[in-house]
Amino acid sequence: MKASAFVYPWDVNGDPQAPARLADLGVAQVTLAAAYHSTRALTPRHPRHRVVTAEHAATLYPPDPARWQGRALCPYGSGDWAPGDAYGEAAAALADAGLDVHTWVVLAHNSRLGAEHPHTSVVNAYGDRYPWAPCIAQPATRAYLTDLAAEAAVRPGARGTELESLGWYGLAHLHAHDKTAGVPLGDAGQYLVSLCFCPDCRAGYGTRGLDADELATAVRTALDPVWRGAELSDGGWAGVEKLLGEAAANATRAWRDDRARTLQEAAVAAVRAAAPDGFQILLHADPVSFHCGANAGVDPAHVLAVADGVVVPCTGGAGLLTPFAEQAGDGAVLAANLTVVTGMGGSPRTLAADAARARDLGATELRLYHAGLASDGDLEAVRAGLGAAT
Repeated sequence: MKASAFVYPWDVNGDPQAPARLADLGVAQVTLAAAYHSTRALTPRHPRHRVVTAEHAATLYPPDPARWQGRALCPYGSGDWAPGDAYGEAAAALADAGLDVHTWVVLAHNSRLGAEHPHTSVVNAYGDRYPWAPCIAQPATRAYLTDLAAEAAVRPGARGTELESLGWYGLAHLHAHDKTAGVPLGDAGQYLVSLCFCPDCRAGYGTRGLDADELATAVRTALDPVWRGAELSDGGWAGVEKLLGEAAANATRAWRDDRARTLQEAAVAAVRAAAPDGFQILLHADPVSFHCGANAGVDPAHVLAVADGVVVPCTGGAGLLTPFAEQAGDGAVLAANLTVVTGMGGSPRTLAADAARARDLGATELRLYHAGLASDGDLEAVRAGLGAAT
């Protein structure tokens, strides 16, 4: 199976050995960040630094002034962690090493946007804003995300893109110094505390026959025993229906599914319009449409009719591939995303077996997260695993 390794520009720029090291792993492709959220990342082999702090979500290339002139919502350029056209510099070096380069674009995950434009953020039933989570129902936010997708995806020389966070974000965030795990919420609780009550979503619930004030009260009432220590009987979507009532739960899901589906359609169409023929477009995806996060909740049949395929989280098990495999037609890409950093819960030493299991469940490609973050030992295990897998 074709394999691609995720990397950041700062893993490559300033390290002349990095491109050859990546090619030596046995991957044919790299998925290189072109627009990314804030992070703090190790660079264990770089000759000049060991830790890179990306202070805010940013493009890792200079955004086009003509595209964004006069707009309230526009991408932020990066600081000294990725100066100039960091993406372009890294992409050229990787291509010179014989690697295909695809862009990695993070969309609806941007804490600086939420801090500077608070009205763009998801607002929960208590009135708390999630600044990392742009509300994808808001027209201006949708326009911003669609244009960012097109610009960041189609960089010079890129042969494809992977779009992350192209859907709803909610409470779960992996935020710096995150301290939200004290109350177990499960799928049902996560959904309720991630429902948005910004003006656009309140109006949207109205189009589905719901009174937004009554819905917010119902959410708070359903969650109140949880905050006081009651165990939540989860049951996935059935748990949401039990907590909110079947009609109300399904009305909220219909509104949110529609906003996510139409945004995915618009963003993919914008990328296709800007891209050369043969440009591959994949979405990081979860096959349960009410799930929130970097792997956007999608309807498998819909997303495979819109994009060329999906990247599916498979660390710890590849079961999420099955709903996509059941809907995939000829030529659809189902990329199994496996974490290969031991310190981040990955298992590079079982890569060959994990790849074989993913292939059995329908995977056509592999994604390895993350070559820049992995130790030398982990990379050696990846090299051996890919060799055995082929």
